[in-house]
Amino acid sequence: MNYRHSFHAGNFADLVKHALVLWLFERRQAQGPVAVIDTHAGAGVYDLTGDAARSKESEAGIARLMATADRPPLIEALARAVAEVNADGGADWYPGSPLLFAQRLRADDRYLGFELNPPVLDLLTEVLESFPGAQARGGDGYDQARATAAETTGAFVVIDPPFEQPDDYLRAADTAAAIARADPRATVAIWTPLKDMETFDGFLRRLDQAGVKRALVAEARLRPLTNPMKMNGCAVVVLNPPPGAEAAASEICGWVAQTLGEEGARADVWMTG
Repeated sequence: MNYRHSFHAGNFADLVKHALVLWLFERRQAQGPVAVIDTHAGAGVYDLTGDAARSKESEAGIARLMATADRPPLIEALARAVAEVNADGGADWYPGSPLLFAQRLRADDRYLGFELNPPVLDLLTEVLESFPGAQARGGDGYDQARATAAETTGAFVVIDPPFEQPDDYLRAADTAAAIARADPRATVAIWTPLKDMETFDGFLRRLDQAGVKRALVAEARLRPLTNPMKMNGCAVVVLNPPPGAEAAASEICGWVAQTLGEEGARADVWMTG
């Protein structure tokens, strides 16, 4: 599955991912300085009148969110973050995780985003240049995240690959598990698409085989998983989640499934182990 960030920016899966990582980041900040490591950072911000306009996924995602009243608190927090980058109103621009984090860094916080694609890395570097605590770096995010986390105590690691390579599920699981094993104080959030349960169950088994016996699994399904050629939903798997993460994920996934889903939509939030 090819999941190009610019093509899918602002879709329902971004809403799940970004609302939850914002909440996780806030909880980590309450504990002290935070070092964020982002394995597949992307461009940092996306023009929804560009690639995303052709997919029309943002129309069914962030555009509907911004037009909906009575949003629950954690969805409202994401709406405010989107409004920050749309000074004239609306939702023509969508902030990726690098900008969401960079805008919220305190003096002692740090953000390091890896990007393998040189033109995208140039865009990311430009987006982050006005934030002293944020840095873009080229290279393989999986390998570099392991090395960087080994030099950091209690890192917050976001693993959000485009799933262009056949081994992305394996490398995402192995990287997350290695970081969590090496530092029990680290929190690792992995985003994955949900096409069919066989693929996702295989990912969870890989985590288990790599030594992860307990993790939070937050699923938002927009439709039943009957067509493996479609992204029918998404999941965020959190290793070493903070207290309250299950309730936060339930609020986010439940709203996305109920508000944006089709017949048969559902949210499942549970702990492995």
